[in-house]
Amino acid sequence: MRFRNRSEAGRLLPGALDRYKDQRDVLVLALPRGGVPVAYEVAAALNAPLDVFIVRKLGVPGHEELAMGAIATGGIRVLNRSIVQHLNIPQSVIDTVAAREEEELRRRELLYRGGKASPDITNRTVILVDDGLATGSTMKAAVAALRRQNAARIIVAVPTAPAETCDELQREADEVICAVTPEPFYAVGQWYENFEQTSDAEVTELIRQAA
Repeated sequence: MRFRNRSEAGRLLPGALDRYKDQRDVLVLALPRGGVPVAYEVAAALNAPLDVFIVRKLGVPGHEELAMGAIATGGIRVLNRSIVQHLNIPQSVIDTVAAREEEELRRRELLYRGGKASPDITNRTVILVDDGLATGSTMKAAVAALRRQNAARIIVAVPTAPAETCDELQREADEVICAVTPEPFYAVGQWYENFEQTSDAEVTELIRQAA
């Protein structure tokens, strides 16, 4: 199964989330940028507020698509220990990459929220949405950060991911919904007909419309 685009993928997810519709404590959080068009449709279907949760992948220098970890709002850093050890990546390199990504994380928070404070997570049911997962490092960082903010329940919801990644996330989140788990997986973009990069302008406009 291939999705036409992120919006279509988002319209297919709410069926598995029906029990969270019209619940006052539910908050839908999107991982920018690609997760925002998906989460916009989920939030609309569930009649829930939408916001963004900024997470940045820590790419291996020279092979940036390979995640050695991720960082998230709140000073959270999650490392993929197997990749770090296998490639013998020193701590100084990790710190350098993390510092660069922290600058981008702060830039996006200011741009997407327009200076508004992030929502209060305490005792809320949070549905974390992205356009898909590969290694899951970014999503794990998001879940870890939300745990520190005392979310009552964390649900990960994505249109597509490898089955093993979904299984791993079951140990981190309270619930994991992966609509399609193709085998072999290859990459998230493989399962979309249109996987063009989501722009900052599109993210900002969708957040504005949702508000």
